[in-house]
Amino acid sequence: MKLNVIKQRRLWWTISGLAILAGLAAMAISWQQLGVPLRPGLDFVGGTRLQLTRDCSVPDNCSEPIDLAAVRQVLSEQGLESSSLQVVGDDRQSLSVRTINLGTEERSQLQTSLEETLGRFDPNSIQIDSVGPVIGRQLFASGLLALIVSFAGIIVYLSLRFELDYAVFAIIALFHDIFITAGVFAALGLALGVEVDSLFIVALLTIVGFSVNDTVVIYDRVRESIKLRPGEHIDTLVDDSVNQTLARSINTSLTTTLPLLAILLFGGQTLKYFALALIIGFVSGAYSSIFVASTLLALWRERTGRAVTAQPEAEPLPGVVEDTP
Repeated sequence: MKLNVIKQRRLWWTISGLAILAGLAAMAISWQQLGVPLRPGLDFVGGTRLQLTRDCSVPDNCSEPIDLAAVRQVLSEQGLESSSLQVVGDDRQSLSVRTINLGTEERSQLQTSLEETLGRFDPNSIQIDSVGPVIGRQLFASGLLALIVSFAGIIVYLSLRFELDYAVFAIIALFHDIFITAGVFAALGLALGVEVDSLFIVALLTIVGFSVNDTVVIYDRVRESIKLRPGEHIDTLVDDSVNQTLARSINTSLTTTLPLLAILLFGGQTLKYFALALIIGFVSGAYSSIFVASTLLALWRERTGRAVTAQPEAEPLPGVVEDTP
């Protein structure tokens, strides 16, 4: 079965447009409520995070899920009303508290007060992280710089290996993947309080590399088809090139997504949202390479009068002299 990519390109663009608009709307709402498009984690804004889990070996200690109202009352008594709270885990027996920078004595006092209210915590599961605001800003700036450098490198590489229009539409496809991934996490931040940290930047860089590799495979086949079949319309060449590389694109995406799905379902809390970001980005990257980058290239070649490559002139046979008027 042949996939008619060019014929239905308006459908592919509509799906991408709606997904991006939904993400931008989520980021706009997040900006209005939080002052940032994505809910920042401890890595970026600085502060102290406590991860506490009840000790369920104590009788009746885990009979009920953690009551956030009771936790907020404890924080209010210590002047930490602006802290961010989240109950994690399927059994809702673990608590994550993100607040301003606390000293050792303040952390101990907060932990003691929470233990008196919620019950005994498992000492082996207690995690306390502290990051200064200056370090957080440096991490954010470094991550943003890494993204900019990666985009610039991709433009230079594709311009040298292919042509400038190939590079431009590959970058547009990458922005497509970044916006969709960021939009999903903006929505998760509003609905579930999911935060983005330095691992999210790592995920975005990984998505960029994966997506552009898939796009390069399709573009390489398009360029090869243009050379081998001059005189054919660019729409036909793009359709054939996409179908020739379709199995490879699907298999690559599937083999990389399945391990990430296993990490998402069975991995620890630290890598859970990192794996989710990669899954969203890889699926979006495969989609943009097949349905966005290729169709935009075909449209551009049509609009610029390069839809058909001129056939090379036939060379005269040896010993045959052409008549001249």
